[in-house]
Amino acid sequence: MVRLTIVLLAALVAAPTAAAAPAERADRALDRGLERLLREPGGPPGAIAMVYREGRIGIHRIGRADIATGRRWRQFDHMRIASVSKAFSGAVTLSLVRSGKLRLNSTIGKVLPGQAASWGSITLRQLLGHRSGLPDYSGSQAFLDAFVADPKRRFTHQELLDYAAAERLRFPPGARYEYSNTDNIVAALMAEAVTGRSYETLLARRVFRPLAMPKTSLPSGAGLPTPFAHGYAPNPPGPLEDLSETFGVSALWASGAIVSTPADLGRFIRAYVNGRLFGSKLRAQQRRFGPGGSEPTGPGRNNAGLALFRYRMPCGTVYGHTGNFFGYTQFAAANSDGTRSATVAINQQITQQMGDPAAWKQLRTVFGLAACAALAGRR
Repeated sequence: MVRLTIVLLAALVAAPTAAAAPAERADRALDRGLERLLREPGGPPGAIAMVYREGRIGIHRIGRADIATGRRWRQFDHMRIASVSKAFSGAVTLSLVRSGKLRLNSTIGKVLPGQAASWGSITLRQLLGHRSGLPDYSGSQAFLDAFVADPKRRFTHQELLDYAAAERLRFPPGARYEYSNTDNIVAALMAEAVTGRSYETLLARRVFRPLAMPKTSLPSGAGLPTPFAHGYAPNPPGPLEDLSETFGVSALWASGAIVSTPADLGRFIRAYVNGRLFGSKLRAQQRRFGPGGSEPTGPGRNNAGLALFRYRMPCGTVYGHTGNFFGYTQFAAANSDGTRSATVAINQQITQQMGDPAAWKQLRTVFGLAACAALAGRR
């Protein structure tokens, strides 16, 4: 196993404080948690956690980003961020609400009149909060059959919605919480409809450029920009299978296709949580939390807001999102004002439904250890 390393940037110019001791203890606990994760029989080949504390960046990495070469994870390696992409659709649509192009009460019927009549009263607020009742197209057997038949197939956005439209609403809009990938496809199409611009252009203009995220993109094919961390899956009795570029991501689009890096993702989550892209009034709306948890489950007690989840732990509270896709599992969160953040990336899909249960339990522990390391040493 590659030796765990920690890189502390700006440490040479930062004066020591009384907060250093608890922060160092939290860092060591995170290191031990990562080591234990890789020792689990179903653990990933490698992992990277980036902890940002008010100007200081700590990079904790272990194992391999590429089994073939033995290369370790790096903060600028590209990776699939999966459902953390939903926070980006939140950023785009909330910024459009701020500029008056959309309202939280804008309905599918008014903005996208060509969609199913039963969807007409569903609002943007309900879409971003997973309270729409829309069936999850990715759970449709027809979609799964098409995806398995051709993993690199180029799906149109409307095709994805058609899989959901073939089913009845799961519940009356607003009645309860249920995570659905369909929600973010619809939200992105609403953004396109009111601006006349592609969602990819809106991401670039409203998120990537303002936050200086040059290594983040929304591809539609199976390829990854180089350099990238390879994503793997168990393939017993043989070696791990490299799934990095096996699946086309047009099947995910706004619900999970974004490619980023650990460094860019940390920058995004701090700005997203503190409301930089859409202002404090909408941030207050976004944080009207209710029952619901991210997929996979984040650390501590989960509650759902608008394209954002609250994670309450004994060490404090952070806000963010999780994600998983073939070969990758992600966690990104920040404190309330965005001065502290934690991201965790592993190059294997491990969730409460996928992979070894003991490895999943330890990964969720690592999510919490990373978040607590980010919060450590507060005054």
